Amino acid sequence: MQLTAGMATDVGRVRHDNEDCALVGAHVFAVADGMGGHAAGEVASALAVAALRDLDATPARRVGDVQRALEEANDAMLAEGATDPGKRGMGTTATGIAMVDVLGQAHWAVFNIGDSRVYRLFDGDLARLTTDHSRGHVLTRSLGVDRIPTPDLLVMPPAAGERFLMCSDGLTDELDDAEIAHVLSRIAEPGVAADELVRRAVEAGGRDNATAVVVDVAVPR
Repeated sequence: MQLTAGMATDVGRVRHDNEDCALVGAHVFAVADGMGGHAAGEVASALAVAALRDLDATPARRVGDVQRALEEANDAMLAEGATDPGKRGMGTTATGIAMVDVLGQAHWAVFNIGDSRVYRLFDGDLARLTTDHSRGHVLTRSLGVDRIPTPDLLVMPPAAGERFLMCSDGLTDELDDAEIAHVLSRIAEPGVAADELVRRAVEAGGRDNATAVVVDVAVPR
């Protein structure tokens, strides 16, 4: 499979710091939305992405490697909080897709902890592949806790022509699924589509950091 991807992020109109972090790798694509105040949220999301970047560099990744990467991120946050009181209690969401080996065949592992989201556009239909772990705006699952919550994992074979969107809630709080589908269906280049989604989220209110990663799957000619 041939993958092309692009990403965009913006601090928005209200926040002073951007606590979102994103990964556009060769095999792993993700968004993490940090929380914890001051620089702690930014640190938490960066630690999650660092662990997922290591996963991206792991040969012959398997589904269990995704779980281990998230556990390593969780441990890194707890260790950081133990040495710096200002970072205690920091946490982050983590959502994305990773190409993994299942019985010798390439599959996507869609993973999620928190209320960032993964969408899939295929044959003109937009489907949300993740469930928000939140009540209102309060997270019920996140990284950075003493006992790592089990991530949601969905394993599926890749399909030529599919397009994925990973995004933070700063985007989905401002744009509904119909507008997201409209942009993803009409803008061919992944980076331009990500830019447009983030631009619209900021223009619609920009109450939070907004981040988008768009990934396209094609069969090499």
